[in-house]
Amino acid sequence: MTATALSAGDFAARLDRLGGFERRPRLAVAVSGGADSLALALLAADWAAARGGEVLGLTVDHGLRAESAAEAKQVGAWLAARGIAHAALRWDGAKPASGIQAAARAARHRLLAERCRADGILHLLFAHHRDDQAETVLLRLARGSGIDGLAGMAAVRWDGPVRLVRPLLDVPHAALVATCRARGQPWIEDPSNRSAAYARGRLRSVAAALAGEGLSVERLCETARRAGRARRALEEEAVRLLAGAAAVHPEGWIALEVAALRQAPEEIGLRALARAVACVGGGAYPPRAERLERLHEEVRGGLAAARTLGGCVVLPPRARWRGRVVVAREPEAAGDRLPLAPGGEVLWDGRFRVRLSAAAGEGLAVARLGSEGWRAALALRPEAARLALPQPVREALPGLWREAALVAVPALGAGQTNGTADALFSPRTPLGGPAFPVVKGGSGII
Repeated sequence: MTATALSAGDFAARLDRLGGFERRPRLAVAVSGGADSLALALLAADWAAARGGEVLGLTVDHGLRAESAAEAKQVGAWLAARGIAHAALRWDGAKPASGIQAAARAARHRLLAERCRADGILHLLFAHHRDDQAETVLLRLARGSGIDGLAGMAAVRWDGPVRLVRPLLDVPHAALVATCRARGQPWIEDPSNRSAAYARGRLRSVAAALAGEGLSVERLCETARRAGRARRALEEEAVRLLAGAAAVHPEGWIALEVAALRQAPEEIGLRALARAVACVGGGAYPPRAERLERLHEEVRGGLAAARTLGGCVVLPPRARWRGRVVVAREPEAAGDRLPLAPGGEVLWDGRFRVRLSAAAGEGLAVARLGSEGWRAALALRPEAARLALPQPVREALPGLWREAALVAVPALGAGQTNGTADALFSPRTPLGGPAFPVVKGGSGII
């Protein structure tokens, strides 16, 4: 059966279901040069223009293939011919010897989000479609994922101040190819999409056989929709538990009531603990299920010694913490040393947004305190000792350094920066972040 191009009305209906756009929307679209992303860019540009807004196409050149720079330039030329602004972003630096696809994906998201933040763009659109969603469910099923993994990709997800939007999760790839053809838009075929070197390429080569056994795209996406409903309900219950059981401290640590974890259903308690670890650890993903389950069982039974998980250290209950367990950042795992120029801002360690105003006059570096840094911080502000912070919390705080000398610890108000620096605990994964989105429309849940 011949696929039908996606119309402007169909696309607008999908964005209306998602909502959350400003009156004159400014959108960024991740454009690789394939038919999917080019179709999305054209549809999004028309939609934004009709509302007095604009679109910026963003292409990441990973530098992994000799032709990637020329392809990024070609994408820019195609979009320019249609009056769409474009920028190419380069992934520089050393590339890992293994796990290259995962590393490239992480670099792509980082570069895209950074450009959106720099340009004040709130919405970053991706062209993941129905076939991608089905492959995601299959891959996660093969890895033994639970409900969360089988829910597939979310239609909307926040990455700090940038909203990641996937409006095409119920649209087949063939319809996006048809959209490009209907508009006379050529595209680039990436040979890695069919390469047997990658799991998705291998799945595509056996897609027909899997469909014959009942694992069709439609069936897999239906699984994702049902799992998404269940995931949302579970996440909402976990957030309710945390609202009463968790105390979040501005120095970047959380105290959890053990009694609340004991009384909660096991699945809800596990999710609450996972959220606390992801929040304090600054990671983008929850900890491994097996280790999380072991820690949860220990906490419920009475944690006797410190344990590590997901870049965090979990400390046993103490009287000064009102019998709560403490989830703190593991100091040795805290982020690298980052330069911070006057007027600049960085998200350090996935946890603290550190800012230095233009009035500072000189650039500094952001790095963890460590034990020596904590002693230097007390010399700058002796009353900080009254906070009685757990040792890992103290040592994992961000400090501002000039070479080897500690200048300030903004989170403690320590140091002489004349009010030109601040550090706000703003984790990549907020403790009470939004539950998995379930977007309903005429064709069901995206």
